[in-house]
Amino acid sequence: MAGTEALLQSLSRREPVPVADDVVRLLSALIEDVNHDLAAGQRLSSVSITPSA
Repeated sequence: MAGTEALLQSLSRREPVPVADDVVRLLSALIEDVNHDLAAGQRLSSVSITPSA
């Protein structure tokens, strides 16, 4: 559990992390997309992924 927490903390600080795991690779790619959009001045929208009834 401590390793997972350390990995998530590193991702949240935008620090490089090992990308051997598919989930880590996905999270890293999502962070890069957000950083790119912010740098380009694009407005970020809030998206809900709550299932509808």
